[in-house]
Amino acid sequence: MQSVRRSLRAAALATSLAFGVAALPVQAAGLTIGLSGDITSLDPHYHNVTPNANVAEHMFETLIAKDEKMRFKPALATSWKAVDDTTWEVKLRPGVKFHDGSEFTSADVVYSLNRPATVKNSPSPYTIYTKGFKDIAAVDKLTVRITTNGPYPLVPNDLSTIYMVSKKAAENASSDDFNSGKAMIGTGPYKFAAFRKGDRVELTRNDAYWGSKPEWDTVSLRILTNDAPRVAALLAGDVQVIENVPTSDVRKLSGDANVSVFKVPTFRMMYLHLDSNRDVSPFVADKSGKPLAKNPLKDARVREAISKAISRQAIVERVMEGAAEPTGQLVNSTLFGHVPNLKPDALDAAGAKKLLAEAGYPEGFQLTLHAPNNRYVNDEQVAQAIASMLTRIGIQTRVEAMPSATFFTRANKLEFSFMLAGWGADTGEAGSSLKSLLATYDTAKGWGASNRGRYSNPALDAKLTTALTTIDDKAREKLLQEATEIGVKDYGVIPLYYQINVWAAKKGYKVIPRQDERTYAFSITR
Repeated sequence: MQSVRRSLRAAALATSLAFGVAALPVQAAGLTIGLSGDITSLDPHYHNVTPNANVAEHMFETLIAKDEKMRFKPALATSWKAVDDTTWEVKLRPGVKFHDGSEFTSADVVYSLNRPATVKNSPSPYTIYTKGFKDIAAVDKLTVRITTNGPYPLVPNDLSTIYMVSKKAAENASSDDFNSGKAMIGTGPYKFAAFRKGDRVELTRNDAYWGSKPEWDTVSLRILTNDAPRVAALLAGDVQVIENVPTSDVRKLSGDANVSVFKVPTFRMMYLHLDSNRDVSPFVADKSGKPLAKNPLKDARVREAISKAISRQAIVERVMEGAAEPTGQLVNSTLFGHVPNLKPDALDAAGAKKLLAEAGYPEGFQLTLHAPNNRYVNDEQVAQAIASMLTRIGIQTRVEAMPSATFFTRANKLEFSFMLAGWGADTGEAGSSLKSLLATYDTAKGWGASNRGRYSNPALDAKLTTALTTIDDKAREKLLQEATEIGVKDYGVIPLYYQINVWAAKKGYKVIPRQDERTYAFSITR
């Protein structure tokens, strides 16, 4: 009887194949990725932070894209050129459709470039990339003309960071409307399906996409901010790819025959930001715990002492287990504006104590270091190591770590005195780092958007102002280098190290490692 059934099944299969009918249902190809960073919003103009941007770029696109080595390439724009010192012309790709089937035109570009200035309560605004634009006009359906406030060579860099949204879908939408999916209408290779905050984002392939079709019919971006569960999910097969592999697991996963590991040096600078503006700072006290009437962090000698008390090499070797590179500046050697001879401070505990004494704090003081505990690789562990190093020179330091959503909300309200954070130069040059982290806070200019210590130095501002209006690349790079030296040597921020990005995937899956830390489902293949 069993042999008869087998014969009947074989005959049915042969018949179905002969008539071109699938004998068995074809399963859709799905991919699940374990992301390390929480998503604060799906609104692509709400919060200028890598985890949000990474997810947004599956559904929304920029006019100019960047490859894995940060080189520009056409995206929704096919070409861009400077007509004169203050005018740029951008030609749009014809035939591009939004996810709802409507046509992408210059009206959407004008709206998208103006929208960041209207987004309310942004923790880190995208206006840093739009304030240089004086006017944005639609010349025709596929041409946009941008007029700048004086000569401004960074227009292509800025256009590579602003996402294009549908004017029709977003014009009356709030950030909550994006989170609900109501306004999630982009042009990207994937469409929005669902968002469970703190858990996952679900996507479906955009089969009408203008570019190369991604391999995966469906994608689940799971938010796994804790390291151990993220690695466990990969080993159990619950996800096929994870990012930000914990340094303690890199060697183990590299030796696993069922896992592939992918690495690349990154431009993510980890740094310390200090309250160098207020006369009284909330988390600074004397050795008895009494709040200090005078903020010691305003004194550059104290800031220098903190830098000299830190062994960057020990952090790289012991905490990051080699997956980092010490630095004393804002961008690495592959990016425009890097200063070749600007080295990180060497560990000098004696020198640090001497500087504290000169500043009037021979016995030191108490300080709280605030840090995220789920945003960067080993972020809380790095903060604890720094606290230990500072305590040795008399700055008795305690760490208060918290989830990134809470950390950034509080940091942007200037609630902290001393904090550990990271910054990625998404524009591929030092100008955006200077504008965001060290330039004097100025909402009208879009400067200092992430300057949470409110550092201010007129000499730096003057150099940066000139740099951002200098067309000649060689002259502009020199100005950016000089501005960087001013800010770093004055310890407006204290650079620590660049991360090395590490991904892991189940055997047979291929990940293209990127300098900008992005994890794209559409560039993962099997």
